[in-house]
Amino acid sequence: MRYLSGKNHPEDYHYLDVREEQPLLEFLLANLKGISHSKIKATLKGKGVKVNGKVSTQFDLPLKPGYKVSVSKRKRTSDLLISRYVKIVYEDQYLVVIEKNVGILSMAAGHRSLNVKSVLDDYFHKSKQKCRAHVVHRLDRPVFGLVVFAKTSKALARMNEMFRNGDVHKTYWAITKNRPPKDEDTLVHYITTTERNNKSYASTVEKPGAQKAVLKYRVISQSDNYYLIQVKLLTGRKHQIRVQL
Repeated sequence: MRYLSGKNHPEDYHYLDVREEQPLLEFLLANLKGISHSKIKATLKGKGVKVNGKVSTQFDLPLKPGYKVSVSKRKRTSDLLISRYVKIVYEDQYLVVIEKNVGILSMAAGHRSLNVKSVLDDYFHKSKQKCRAHVVHRLDRPVFGLVVFAKTSKALARMNEMFRNGDVHKTYWAITKNRPPKDEDTLVHYITTTERNNKSYASTVEKPGAQKAVLKYRVISQSDNYYLIQVKLLTGRKHQIRVQL
């Protein structure tokens, strides 16, 4: 992983004077000629706009005559992070959503383990954001997909509440070898994880210490002897999808 230089120079910015009351985004669109609407919004969202010397991402921030606005000519802040394992797909002052590649943990499991949280904490430090990455949910090391991290404890509490209340809906995609018994079904198992080798096993019979695991699946397509299936979890257990399938 490497970072682009975080140093900024005066020539890296457009400098604009505010002459009438106007919302920030409207002001930028009117005064940054030749720059696309999407580029302006991306720069604003990526913390590349300062109002009177302070970074602002608020699109409707009211500006008054005499205010000074500076707009970065460089890439968005999120482009400071370049990693083969982590890609930022959305970020605001409360949350960051990343695309996790296979081969990296969501959070540390040992002092030297490569994990997304550490990558994000380094990114926040390099981009001079005074926050830490708080794990909202996880994906296992061999799994590719989107993961949400909170940037504040208050945002973490709110996201945890949304997950508990079922306000967040997650869909998984898996490839199986050989055809599932049915094109669409609900699987119910009891998962036990051994202490000795930390491996998980599924059984249709409830055993002491086992956790109930429920998922729904639907076959989407077939290629040779492999099947693409859509999976929705009704419980969140460790390695649940792979163990149940």
